[in-house]
Amino acid sequence: MFSDKIYRHFFSELSKHFFIVLFALSAVVWAVQSVNFLDLIVEDGHSVGLYLAYSSLNIVKILTKFIPLSFLISLMITIEKFDNENELIALWTAGLSKIKVINFFFKVSLLVTILQLFLACILNPILLNYSRSLIKASDINFVSSTIKTNQFNDTVEGLTIFVDEKNKNGDFKNIFIRDESKIFKSLDNSKNTSDLTIFAKKAKLVDGNESILILEDGTIQSQNDEGKIQSVDFKRTRLGLSGMRAKSIIQAKVQETSSMTLVKCMLHNSNKEELLNCPSEEKIEVLAEINRRFGMPLYVPFVALLCSFLLINREENKFGGFYKYLYSGIAFVTLVMAEILVRYSGLSYYYSLVYYIFPLLFIPLLYLEIIRKFKFENLKG
Repeated sequence: MFSDKIYRHFFSELSKHFFIVLFALSAVVWAVQSVNFLDLIVEDGHSVGLYLAYSSLNIVKILTKFIPLSFLISLMITIEKFDNENELIALWTAGLSKIKVINFFFKVSLLVTILQLFLACILNPILLNYSRSLIKASDINFVSSTIKTNQFNDTVEGLTIFVDEKNKNGDFKNIFIRDESKIFKSLDNSKNTSDLTIFAKKAKLVDGNESILILEDGTIQSQNDEGKIQSVDFKRTRLGLSGMRAKSIIQAKVQETSSMTLVKCMLHNSNKEELLNCPSEEKIEVLAEINRRFGMPLYVPFVALLCSFLLINREENKFGGFYKYLYSGIAFVTLVMAEILVRYSGLSYYYSLVYYIFPLLFIPLLYLEIIRKFKFENLKG
């Protein structure tokens, strides 16, 4: 009964620190990434609602990435807090076994591992793929932001716009439009037209529910399938720009592909053309992503056991403070190296195997070493 209350107290403190650290780190990174996502509005002309939805759907990806580090920091903070408040000494004096506490830490680390596996392997690909589909299905709401002067603007697939000058009133001078996707096919009655070229001396863009480009003093040239060019002059005409969509990647990226599909792509690598959902990235990127999803969570129990060495009695050891930083440093370096090496684990199946074997091999070895250390400590006491 007494031990159950202690474990609940441990779990409560550890959970509190874990979620505080996790959300604090994720909030900083999400804020930075959200600034980069502003290009969806500024460069691509999408709506604010799409920007908010897209940036929000990326939060879970950031949370997943920081789970191992947040668990390490929270475990270190919890142990240090109990140590400074002499709660650990009281627990050992009351007869609570250190091995049982370490077993408790290990069980909690397994829960964190399962959480990261669920987020990385199942939830993340679904949310990222959905965020990609939002961009694919969205229209350009702010066309004016996509048109820059003195450069060829090709935000829309098959449409190129060049503007020589833009005055303070927002009017364009000497605008050139090249339509190769029949976006403005209503301007030409011919069904055999392959592309359209429009030039106007003046133009004015009216953004609203329906974006309209008003052109003045210009020429429309169209080329039919036989290569003949037809030219029509105009004094004033209107182009409806609503419904235009920015360029987007049709095929999902490797991060947006389901784990089952990635595994199938690796198992049937020679027949990838039969699997239409396979990402376009190379085999190295696909294998590295699989290892990141399934391999990285295995390092959470590993760092939990490393932090368990902080429970060793250090009062009579002049190097006690040094060992505290040593074990914490090793755990931190392990996570950093695991994150770095996962990028290279896709170079071959051998590297991938090593990436998985390392935590699976050293977890039982660390546990045996912890038992030996505490047994020696008890005999010494």
